[in-house]
Amino acid sequence: MTKTGSNTTAPTQLLQVNGHSYAYRRFGNGSGLPLLCLQHFTGTLDNWDPAVTDPLATGREVILFDNAGVGRSTGDVPETIAGMTEHSIAFLDGLGIKTCDVLGFSLGGVIAQQMAQDRPSILRHVILVGTAPRGGEDIMHLEKPSLAKHLQDPQNRGLTVLQKIFFAPTTTSQAAGEAFIARLMQRKEDREPSAGPNVAGAQLAAFREWERYTGERFADLKGIRHPTLVVQGFKDEMIPVRNSYWLAENLPNAVLLAYPDAGHGSLFQYPESFTKHAADFLSSDSQSAVF
Repeated sequence: MTKTGSNTTAPTQLLQVNGHSYAYRRFGNGSGLPLLCLQHFTGTLDNWDPAVTDPLATGREVILFDNAGVGRSTGDVPETIAGMTEHSIAFLDGLGIKTCDVLGFSLGGVIAQQMAQDRPSILRHVILVGTAPRGGEDIMHLEKPSLAKHLQDPQNRGLTVLQKIFFAPTTTSQAAGEAFIARLMQRKEDREPSAGPNVAGAQLAAFREWERYTGERFADLKGIRHPTLVVQGFKDEMIPVRNSYWLAENLPNAVLLAYPDAGHGSLFQYPESFTKHAADFLSSDSQSAVF
C-alpha cells in the first residue's frame, strides 16, 4: 500500500466491495485511529483542502472516500442518507477497519450521524462540520435568492462558484475563498470527474428526506453518545448555524465551535485553527468531548 503525506499527491485507489468499486485516497501516519473524511454535496476527493487534510495526517492515517456514484465510484447515488451510510460502512468493512474517527462535512456530516446510529462501534470520535440534524431547517435550499444568484451567474464556473457560496460576502472571507480554490488546484494529475446533475439531484432528494422527522424532534440524537465536535460558520447560507446549535444542544457529548465572518466552508477559511482543534479533539483519550 502506498502512503504519502498529502492529498495533492496521494494516488487514487479503487476498492471492490459487493459489486461496487469505491474511489479513495489514504495517506499519513501516526498513532491515532484512521480518520474517514466524508465529503460535501457534489464534492469529490479533489474538493478536500490540503490545508485541512495534510496537517491532520501528521498524527494519523487520513482516508478520503467517494460514495457510490460520485467521482470514480461506481453505482447510483442513493436518494436517502440511509443508503449512503450503507455504502460508507461497506467501504470501511472492505478495508478491514473496525473502528475509526470520522470528519463529516455538510452532506458527510449527515452520513456520519447515521453511521453513529446504525453501527456505533465503528466510530470513536465524530467531527461534524457545516451540517444539520434530522429534522433540521433550511438544509441546502439552493433555490433561495442568496444562493441562486451565485449558482445562476454564468461568470461563476467550476470551482469559482464555491468561493461565492462557501464563504461570507466580505472582503476577508472572499480572499480566504480565493486561497482555498488555489489550494484545491495544486493537484494536477489523477483528478476525479466532476459531479453532474444526476449526483446533485439524488443528493438533494436525500437532504429533503433528512428534513422530515417523526415523533419527538431531535430525539435520535440522544442515542449518539460519541464525543462530538460540532463546527460551523456564523454566516452559513447553505446550512444555517441554528442547525449546529440544535446538534450541540441535543447530542449528549458535544462541543460547539463557531467561526466569525465565515460561511459554509469555515474549516477551509480557518484551516490552522480548525486542524489544531480537530487534532486535539481526536488525540484525546477522554470519553468526553471536552478537550
